[in-house]
Amino acid sequence: MRRKLFKKAILLIFSILFSLLDTLPAKAGESFRFVVLTDIHINAKKPDAIEDLRHSVDQINASDHIDFILVTGDIADEGDRASLLEARKGLNRLKKPYYIIMGNHDQKWSESGCMDFKNIFGYERFRLNHKGYLFLGFGCGPMMRMALGHISPEDIDWLKKELSRNGKHGEPVFLVTHIPMLPQDMDNWYDVTDAVRTYPIKAFINGHYHINRYLTYDGIPAFINIANLRRKGHQFGQYNEYDVTPDSMIVYTHPVGEPRYRWGGISLTHKYYDAKPGSFNIRPDFKVNKQYPQVKEAWTVRSHAAIFSSPVVYKGKVYTGDDLGRINCYSLRNGRLLWSHHTHGRIFGTPAINKGILIAGSANNRIYGINAITGKLCWQIKTRRPVVSAVAIDKGIAYIGASDSTFRAIRVKDGKLIWKSGGINGYVETRPLVTKEKIIFGAWDNTLYALNKKDGSMSWKWITCADKGMHFSPAAVWPVAAHGKVFIVDPERAMTAIDLQTGKQLWRTYQSKVRESIGLSEDHQRVYAKTMRDSIVCYSTETKSPKELWRTNVGFGYEHATVMLEEKDGEVFSSTKNGLIFALDANTGKIYWKHKTGNTLVNTVVPLNKHEVLYTNEDGIVGKLVIQ
Repeated sequence: MRRKLFKKAILLIFSILFSLLDTLPAKAGESFRFVVLTDIHINAKKPDAIEDLRHSVDQINASDHIDFILVTGDIADEGDRASLLEARKGLNRLKKPYYIIMGNHDQKWSESGCMDFKNIFGYERFRLNHKGYLFLGFGCGPMMRMALGHISPEDIDWLKKELSRNGKHGEPVFLVTHIPMLPQDMDNWYDVTDAVRTYPIKAFINGHYHINRYLTYDGIPAFINIANLRRKGHQFGQYNEYDVTPDSMIVYTHPVGEPRYRWGGISLTHKYYDAKPGSFNIRPDFKVNKQYPQVKEAWTVRSHAAIFSSPVVYKGKVYTGDDLGRINCYSLRNGRLLWSHHTHGRIFGTPAINKGILIAGSANNRIYGINAITGKLCWQIKTRRPVVSAVAIDKGIAYIGASDSTFRAIRVKDGKLIWKSGGINGYVETRPLVTKEKIIFGAWDNTLYALNKKDGSMSWKWITCADKGMHFSPAAVWPVAAHGKVFIVDPERAMTAIDLQTGKQLWRTYQSKVRESIGLSEDHQRVYAKTMRDSIVCYSTETKSPKELWRTNVGFGYEHATVMLEEKDGEVFSSTKNGLIFALDANTGKIYWKHKTGNTLVNTVVPLNKHEVLYTNEDGIVGKLVIQ
């Protein structure tokens, strides 16, 4: 009897030990090989990139030594659904599993507000455990905005959770993103490196540059990978192969149809960095705030989700939409959260409020009418595709575009569709300009549209840079109008005046190298624009040819963020991709103040008066500045 009990006890002990061993991380040491495919830039309308991917897939499939493939961003050159589907078709031919993330092309020019990627591939982040190693892949923004790369607060939270789960003595980790963690590429690179460096990180794996390059991010090794696209003078493309051995990782480029060649590698046993953050000499500084001490932060709120739209003010409350699909309502006095309404789809376009109802589009294929006081749903309209457009309201009618080739006029009080206009070939993200007789907006098809306000019929179209592709569309700018002219700035770095009634181009100038940021003076006599290097320019709205009235060097450096300029009480307010907010004299351009709120994109600011300014940023901050 005792012998039987003893045997049972021994069996129980071994069973417990084996179950504990199963929960321990696998020990790294077994050799394996994986492939990095990056920057495939599929365009469903053009064959070259599709062919390059096909040839690479064929060669990868012919190898018996590849365990898996990492596909590290810029999947669809124009971020569109058709190209993403074409990419999936090509990638699904792989015999080994692949793991995929978005790049900036998939996020900036996404007609679906980045929802197509998730719906097509099934996820936006991945966790891969393989032979004792952990691979974590995640996006790097910006979503739907022209700015530096940015790891969203929700992605950083996910990354911290996954690393904590793995542990400080767990499996060696590789971090997979598209954009490199460099100051010139990623505005919050240090948030990422500081968050991960206490864990067993072996290297970052990136794309974006289209070339091979070995770097370090605050000491952490990083490999930039060559694009899959064929190089000049070559018939086929190429990709990289990573050989992981018990003590090292060796990187090879493998051109299609040619032998592979080695170009990089690291030791997997050597410690390249310590737990203490460094590189403080290249981190952002906030010295400018000491130069203008009259600017104070009255309050700030961290929403823990990226925000890509401007705040809206109504009856002592501030409203924002965010990347988690929430409409949040805060107290204007102290920033206290009053309520949240979840739409379950990303919100990119700035909402608008009229008669107590907030109107917002969502990437879950709906337009919402929400009670601005209670946060309760009043009505909703289903669309065929996501809605990423900002909203304009005039005389109780809300005007909004979408990604289903349709523009809509909706009665605010009950959500009744007044009219809809089809035939919009690109998706709409801008805030439409509402005039007495027309609705004017750009779309990502190189076209500025003018619809008749009464019934939505087409009044005129103005087309630019059609031969250069959709990236040059006048689609992100919020048009303004004065003295019978519509003014826009576009990615070809031009300012244009167009006849409001006929759509005829009156003048177009490249002298100031402006991009997609514009604003109109309160008296309609001046139009403001932000250049791509340091300056704000002011032009007359009255002249028959471009006439510059003043130019001010604000000193913000290279700048390509799409944010508008707002005049209030004789001052012009704007912001930048690196967290700067500033105010200038509307008549002379004199700098009144500058204030750095962070190091990421600040959306179009909302001045309440010359002494109070509301802002939101890509890091999910909602804030109020007070100028004393």
